[in-house]
Amino acid sequence: MVDAWGVAASLSLVAVAVALSVWWRLGLHLPLVISAVRAVGQLLLVGVVLVPVLRSDAELWWSWTWIAAMLVIAVGVVRRRTRSAGEHRPSILVTAIGVGAPLGVCLAIVFGLGVFDLRPVTLVPVAGIILGNSLPATVSGALRFEAQLDTDRPQIEAMLALGIEPAGAIRPTVQTSIRDALVPQIERTNVVGLVALPGAMTGLILAGVDPIDAVLAQIVVMFLVIGAVAVTATFMTLAAARTSFTRDRRLAR
Repeated sequence: MVDAWGVAASLSLVAVAVALSVWWRLGLHLPLVISAVRAVGQLLLVGVVLVPVLRSDAELWWSWTWIAAMLVIAVGVVRRRTRSAGEHRPSILVTAIGVGAPLGVCLAIVFGLGVFDLRPVTLVPVAGIILGNSLPATVSGALRFEAQLDTDRPQIEAMLALGIEPAGAIRPTVQTSIRDALVPQIERTNVVGLVALPGAMTGLILAGVDPIDAVLAQIVVMFLVIGAVAVTATFMTLAAARTSFTRDRRLAR
């Protein structure tokens, strides 16, 4: 078990990061401190609140309520972080669908097919893992599309002038944006087990679960994450692409 001294010792690594930021004048020392404090507060709060939610005798609707709250927070985070996307920023409804639909499909597959037993102790963690990995792809897909659209604007306008349909003209931009959003997840998957030991597997092993069972559970989670990230990134990029043209098929300014 980790005690207060262990937490304090690990805090020294945050101090090192802050010192490097100050030394190199990166301007990240304040965000580092704020993020560390927020993370501690949020995790402690979650740890306290999750106790009644994850009890073996807890009602399942508590878990669904918790997941609904996670979705609301996730949508708010995506909306806030994609503010710089301007007119290509996804709407609240589109963001909710982009974040919630892949989660719903993944949960339906895992629990509907009996991969995991539908219990609070499995439902909430699996949903959290899927959401946590989908959020970066959701934000990256929207922001990368905005940046790529600025780069490809002359090419797209030239293709439109030649009579190519808007969907065909913007396809290369969409492809590049989706590819860039998926590459980080693909790279993480490439090194899993060899360089990086994933959290779900590590947690199960530390809890005393047989390593083979922990590996199989991690494989299921890993495949869920890949599918959720791919669907989310594609959906959000296509949603942004739909806002890129005027009614008379010109590239919007």
